[in-house]
Amino acid sequence: MDCAFCDIPSSKVVIESDLSIVIETHDPVLVGSVMIVPRAHRETPFDLTPEEWADTFKLVQQMKATLDGRYQPDGYNLGWNCGEVAGQEVFHAHLHLIPRFRNELMAGKGIRYHLKQRAAWVEDS
Repeated sequence: MDCAFCDIPSSKVVIESDLSIVIETHDPVLVGSVMIVPRAHRETPFDLTPEEWADTFKLVQQMKATLDGRYQPDGYNLGWNCGEVAGQEVFHAHLHLIPRFRNELMAGKGIRYHLKQRAAWVEDS
C-alpha cells in the first residue's frame, strides 16, 4: 500500500505520541493549520480505536494551547473528510485543526458554509 501518511518523515512532525502524530500543513492561506494523524493506517475516523480517539483528543488540546500562544486565533475549525465524495484525498484518517481569524476573508463562515448554499445542491442539467 502506498500511503503518504504512513511514512511521514520525523522532520515534519510537530508533536507525537505512541498512537498519533501532528504535522503542520504549511498552507499559506490556512496559517497555523495542523493535522492529527493516527500512526496506524485507518482509512477514516470511523475506523479509529477508542484509544486512538482519546489520543487524538489529547493532541488537539496540546496543539490548541500551542497555536493559541503562537497565533492568538479568534476561533478554530476542526474537520474530518471521510470518503472521496466528502473531499478526502489521502485515505488515511487525519483531523484538520485550523486556526481562524477575524480579519480573514471568510471570517464567520463555518466548515458547512459552502454546503448550505443553494448552488451546492442544484444538479447540472
